[in-house]
Amino acid sequence: MPAPEIRKGQGDTRLSREEFERRWRQKFYNPLFDSVRSEIDRVAEIAWKAYDQGHKSPRYQKAGPGFADPDFDLSIEWLETRDHIQKAQADYENKSLPSRILLICGAARHDQTCPGEMSKTFRMVQLAREEIEKTNVTCDLLDLGLLSAQYGRQILPCKACVSTAMPLCNWPCSCYPNHALGQTNDWMNELYPRCVAAHGIMIVTPVYWYQAPAGLKAMMDRLVCADGGNPDPTSTHGKRPEEAKKLELEGWSYPRHLADRLFALVVHGDAEGADTLRRSLVDWLTDMKLIAASPSATFDRYVGYYEPYATSHEALDRDSGLQDEVKNAARTLINAVALSRAGRLPRADEGLKDPRPK
Repeated sequence: MPAPEIRKGQGDTRLSREEFERRWRQKFYNPLFDSVRSEIDRVAEIAWKAYDQGHKSPRYQKAGPGFADPDFDLSIEWLETRDHIQKAQADYENKSLPSRILLICGAARHDQTCPGEMSKTFRMVQLAREEIEKTNVTCDLLDLGLLSAQYGRQILPCKACVSTAMPLCNWPCSCYPNHALGQTNDWMNELYPRCVAAHGIMIVTPVYWYQAPAGLKAMMDRLVCADGGNPDPTSTHGKRPEEAKKLELEGWSYPRHLADRLFALVVHGDAEGADTLRRSLVDWLTDMKLIAASPSATFDRYVGYYEPYATSHEALDRDSGLQDEVKNAARTLINAVALSRAGRLPRADEGLKDPRPK
């Protein structure tokens, strides 16, 4: 087979200095910055130079032993995230450490910002958290509502490197930070190790317009590197598409970096779409080779079905059945994790070769 053609033609993204500075200076719009305009002018000169010279990752070191090309320069920030992931994997495999469940609140709402009232999702998460903390299992709470309510919290979008070739998608993601473009403070550098360390993952989420909330969807997209991603950027000498295509066509193993974690899932809505999102999330998790704790631990429900939004918390108060189902999902996940770590949760497909690993 001839080498695939690298397709180009989406247009130039480069900004003029004037447009770059207009956008860059917007972060200093507040009059409180007026007293330091001369200092900002000096910083603007440096920021333009970093952008103009394309300083994506300004601090590097040699990859060193264990990489395909030990002399290749790798980002220090990427190497630090990799180190955290390797430690998390060691903790995951260490039977002497307590089991760990990553409990994810998928709602974008937060009572410390515009809605002015906590999310019902967070209330359900608290029910699950109480059940987990009754045991000796460590509960790691991830509230994605902080993306809309806390300074500096963001999950940057996936660039879909995998669609060029799977080996171009690094584990962990090496697309960010990109200092030249101001794409920094990417929360995923912290979230990758937290996912790896978890023996079980429980997601509680609302449905937004038949889909996952934006924060949860952003995290999902950025976890694509956990599903076949390349742990060695030196094997493609960074982001060289021609090398990545060649490597994939020679045969790629599609390593599942989160395989065999257990999961539970609760999706809720007020009118439509909860069942659609629940199926989508189950498909996503199982595609990454995670395992449902049980059928009863993945479900969708409606809170105050077609009732006014204003009384939705009261509707949740009345729905003791849903509250108990959330608790049961957490208990089921706890039990499944214990069985799995004891080697008592057999896999009927264990040892079988996947004929369609992509």
